[in-house]
Amino acid sequence: MVTWSQLRTAGLSRDAITAHVEAGWLVRRHRGVYQLGAFGGPFGDELAALLACGPAAVISHWSAVFVFELGPRRGRLVDVSVFEGYARRRPGIRPHRATTLPTCDVVVKHGLRVTTPARTLLDVAAVAPRGVLERLTEEAQVQNLASPAEIVAVIERGARRPGVKKLREIADFLDEPSLTRSEAERRLLELVRGAKLATPRTNARIAGWEVDAVWDQQRLVVEVDGYQYHRPRPNFERDRRKDADLLLAGYRVLRITWHRLVKERDEVIALIAAALST
Repeated sequence: MVTWSQLRTAGLSRDAITAHVEAGWLVRRHRGVYQLGAFGGPFGDELAALLACGPAAVISHWSAVFVFELGPRRGRLVDVSVFEGYARRRPGIRPHRATTLPTCDVVVKHGLRVTTPARTLLDVAAVAPRGVLERLTEEAQVQNLASPAEIVAVIERGARRPGVKKLREIADFLDEPSLTRSEAERRLLELVRGAKLATPRTNARIAGWEVDAVWDQQRLVVEVDGYQYHRPRPNFERDRRKDADLLLAGYRVLRITWHRLVKERDEVIALIAAALST
């Protein structure tokens, strides 16, 4: 993608530019913006939109979701935010006037100025259904694109924006309690005993694996998972093998997160009680 002024700076005359357009070597994308050749590249639409809107423009909203590979491209309109000045309406561009856009909310990705993943989540929170926003936030965590602290920081900067309450509720689940495995298992036993359920064996070996808790008669295994502990790929793969081996040995596996163990105690004990009664 190239602008009229860049072509002129490179030494092309007005007549030469017109001749290249007529010959198909230059494809007009926006007023004063041209594509070199027939293929604009995987992010050609986004780059053309940035050049058309000026140096203060950034790719944002759903287009930023696509750039960071958090989701597919949505239609042909490119979302562009401008903090200084005004993004004029052009065919193929959906302009947004950003009331605030600090430099910490902008990065360069694939050669494009784009809002950070955390800022992107805040931008789409105003229009995205709760389930869609949860999946985007989860995917950003899986890809290590936005830390919980970064998401909380961008929420604080946009405290009164639409959708911020929804994103804050989702972000609360990212703030996982800092528990050791032994403390998590202790809390699990406290819940079980407080509800007067049968006490399980803990740290027992079943089918070659050490499990957190097992009710032998009901063939039920409960594993207490911490997000940070189970997120790396080797740990994720190990957990899948473990669950498969326990299933083949005749055991049901119930995984409970540390977050639920601390903040959803009643729901956790109801879940275990239901599983034991089945």
